[in-house]
Parts: sequence; structure tokens; C-alpha cells
Amino acid sequence: MKEILLDEDFDVDILTEQISRIMERWSIQFLDINGPNWVIYDYDMRIKYLFQFQVDFNDLETRIKLEDLKLNVIHHIESIKDETTYRDNLANAVFIK
Repeated sequence: MKEILLDEDFDVDILTEQISRIMERWSIQFLDINGPNWVIYDYDMRIKYLFQFQVDFNDLETRIKLEDLKLNVIHHIESIKDETTYRDNLANAVFIK
């Protein structure tokens, strides 16, 4: 598993491209977006990547960037047209105080 830690200075476009390239791989099946933890699994449900956003979910600008990233990545996954899928739980009230 590769763990990638990110702070609020992440670049939406660069990160969109990075995650999209990963999701295009034939061995990748699932992206689980759960607040600050974005976990990418293979077909055996083994974790391949963990993108951990160490950010303040109360910061509106950061949440907008995360929403933009999420929408970009989901759009890309849906364009792949294979069994690759995702679960979206970005805005869980647990992470927003």
C-alpha cells in the first residue's frame, strides 16, 4: 500500500490527474471516499493507495477544493465504462464540526 499525505495546499488539477491515472489501471476496482481518507482498492479488495487529507474540514475553501476534486475523479471513473466504482462519503458530519 502506498500512503499519500496531503495538506490544504494540494492542487486539485494535479491530484485529479494522479488519481485518475491510478483508477485507469486494470487492477483497480474501487475508490472509497470517506472524509479525509480516500482509499483505492484492487479487485481482491486489498488497499493499493491511501490518500489522506490532513485538512480542516471546517475551512470552506478547503472543502470546496475537496468537492471539486471528488467531482473530477467521479466524472473520470464514470467515463472509464468498466467495473471500476466508488463510494462517496466526503461530507460526513463526523468530519465537520
